[in-house]
Amino acid sequence: MGVFERFSNDIGIDLGTCNTLIYVRGKGIVVDEPSVVAVEKGTKRVVAVGAEAKRMLYKTPGNISAIRPMSDGVIADIDSTEKMIKYFISKVIPRHQLFKSTRMKIGIPSCITQVERRAVIEAALKAGAKEVDVIEESLAAAIGAQIKIDEPAGHMICDIGGGTTEVSVISLGGMVVTNAIRVGGDKFDEAIVKYVLKNHNLKIGLQAAERLKKEIGNAISDKDNTIETMEVRGNDAITGLPKRLEIDNVEVREALKETVNRIVDLIKQTLGETPPELAADIVERGIIMSGGGALLKGLDKLVQKETQVPVFVADNPLECVALGAGQAFELFRDMSTDRSIYDNLND
Repeated sequence: MGVFERFSNDIGIDLGTCNTLIYVRGKGIVVDEPSVVAVEKGTKRVVAVGAEAKRMLYKTPGNISAIRPMSDGVIADIDSTEKMIKYFISKVIPRHQLFKSTRMKIGIPSCITQVERRAVIEAALKAGAKEVDVIEESLAAAIGAQIKIDEPAGHMICDIGGGTTEVSVISLGGMVVTNAIRVGGDKFDEAIVKYVLKNHNLKIGLQAAERLKKEIGNAISDKDNTIETMEVRGNDAITGLPKRLEIDNVEVREALKETVNRIVDLIKQTLGETPPELAADIVERGIIMSGGGALLKGLDKLVQKETQVPVFVADNPLECVALGAGQAFELFRDMSTDRSIYDNLND
């Protein structure tokens, strides 16, 4: 370990649309909280961050605004993102360690633009990082899933986050083929909201849709065709009055069908673009799924059925990107921050 590494805080961040996870070298995952910030209007004073702020979503009085600064895997509000990162970092780095240089490696979707990439780096620098690098989420997820990415063999990873889904074929430490779409867990929730409104004239919130997804959401029926139900509450679209409704897992599966199929099609597309030699490795080794979307019941079975390739969910799908981003310091020692961003911030 070099002198700089010994006196630095090395941090890996999964700056997700739904949740932010932070990995600190030597400590593991130290933060896993919703990507939500509540600020006082006018003064912009931070009222709450993370889990506490999420409880305020859609319930705040006129003088407080609770927002999600990340959207579709990218920064929608750079000031709030900076405050969120700074808050989380202050929770995990003691004051007496502030003299150390803080290096951050942040997972980003491969489909983002150069402007969006620079926004991520700028937010991290303003939050106090001395050195910042970004790493594609699927590459970070592969590292976090303990895939031996430096082998001369093909490995496929499908990372389904809150805002994006990224599918990559990795060999010799790099991505040979990668495809990404701005579809993830948020689109699952939105699809459920639209289905319930269209088929039951009931307006429900995104948080209610998220609970439906987590508790009875599914991508394929099980062998026994088990019916599960859950009560959901909202407002009648016609009368505007409060209303309760029982929704079953068959309806939730139908609501998610179109969005799930887009992810399956992305995996098929990536397989079709994979060189034959690497495709043979994938058939033997299987597809690894990570991210919160990988936890949708039956999604791995549906992908396996549609591709005829074995599919496995990573042991820690929610933590893979943050773990991989942090562990990447050992694999990729160069910090490649765009120096022009530093120059602009220091002007």
